Amino acid sequence: MAKSVFYSFHYQRDYWRVQQIMNMGALEGQTILNPQDWEEVKRKGDAAIEDWIAKQMAYTKAVVVLVGARTAGRRWVQYEIDKAWQDKRPLVGIRIHGLADSDGKTDSPGANPFAQVSTADGNTVADWVPLHTPTGADSQAVYDSIKTNIESWVDGAFAR
Repeated sequence: MAKSVFYSFHYQRDYWRVQQIMNMGALEGQTILNPQDWEEVKRKGDAAIEDWIAKQMAYTKAVVVLVGARTAGRRWVQYEIDKAWQDKRPLVGIRIHGLADSDGKTDSPGANPFAQVSTADGNTVADWVPLHTPTGADSQAVYDSIKTNIESWVDGAFAR
């Protein structure tokens, strides 16, 4: 049975890559809002976004941060990591820059987003949470690596 997870990612840049992962069927993720619905939530303000995130995370087994070239600098990704950490929800990261986008292009690896979120003891979430890099020389090989390993990576998510 597929595990229920919350996907955290850079929406505009990595939506296509995330759809590939969701279509693997190995995990059951939240519904990804289409661009119009996401804009509607954003128009309602920060409290509405925080409420949407809380509701989507509520009954999931883990938070999976799908890391592209610019994920680490995204405000809401950092918020989702911090929320998962505070809620003691298991966290794991997977690099997705090697998957092709809608134009067939891969991307460069980005910074570790877990290193952007501080913990109460002065460290960062990166000190505990694994960030997996799929293997493969091309998009198809990276896809196969993710598909083969994603369940075990989520099983190994850091839980405090």
